[in-house]
Amino acid sequence: MNRNQNLNVFTTCKDHSVSGETFELLHDTVYDMLITSPKPIDADLARYYESEDYISHTDSRRSLFEKVYHLVKQYSLKKKVKLMTKINKEPGDLLDIGAGTGDFLAVAQKSNWKTKGVEPNRQAKSLAEQKGVILESETKSIKSETFDIITMWHVLEHVPDLKFQINELNRLLRPGGHLIIAVPNFKSYDATYYKSFWAAYDVPRHLWHFSKGAIQKVFEEHHLSLQKIIPMKFDSFYVSLLSEKYKTGKMNFIKAFWIGLWSNVQGRRTTEYSSHIYVLKK
Repeated sequence: MNRNQNLNVFTTCKDHSVSGETFELLHDTVYDMLITSPKPIDADLARYYESEDYISHTDSRRSLFEKVYHLVKQYSLKKKVKLMTKINKEPGDLLDIGAGTGDFLAVAQKSNWKTKGVEPNRQAKSLAEQKGVILESETKSIKSETFDIITMWHVLEHVPDLKFQINELNRLLRPGGHLIIAVPNFKSYDATYYKSFWAAYDVPRHLWHFSKGAIQKVFEEHHLSLQKIIPMKFDSFYVSLLSEKYKTGKMNFIKAFWIGLWSNVQGRRTTEYSSHIYVLKK
């Protein structure tokens, strides 16, 4: 993946969550994906996650928004476990990378999956431990070809070194194993509508921004074949709410609901939803 050529400025975005800094999104015309520029150096990345509002690293239920988020999350977690069992036919060995506060692994354990998780954030790891979920900080010490399924739920867009991460996924998967990746889709209607205010750009925490074609091409180069694409229909509502806040300073629940709903209606026609789950096989 040579990213030194075929890069054009797509748009400019502000970090609305933490720093207020501005970043460019560069369009890689070969892979049809966007790249955040400048990319923060690895030593600086952690400070962009230092916010009480970064919901995936907390279990906060301070507002109606956060309460609804966690309600939808519990429903989605059960659906994710059902998807894995359908793919693998029975519970097996699971690795969740970017496990956050451990909720997904806790649900998977109750469904008899043998689980391991990776999460670098100390606050999130501490909350996971309170639920009986012990998380590693990295994958390098884990034995090769250990897992039937590896999941990354809205995590791939965060990794500093994309090529290294995909090679590591390949190393850890058993032959015939499956990788389940969930990422936002910058070609969705809500992305087009909100433009630089689209919350799922989330610069600079999101370093990569994928199209369906990009996922297929990038993983095929690493001998992982795309098997299935599944829409994540709740994401359009969540992202539209945050996008309204970034654009207008208010959540604007009613407008955000209609934009999210219309994005899903358009997604039925274009097959471009706010986020997708990709199932890939080794």
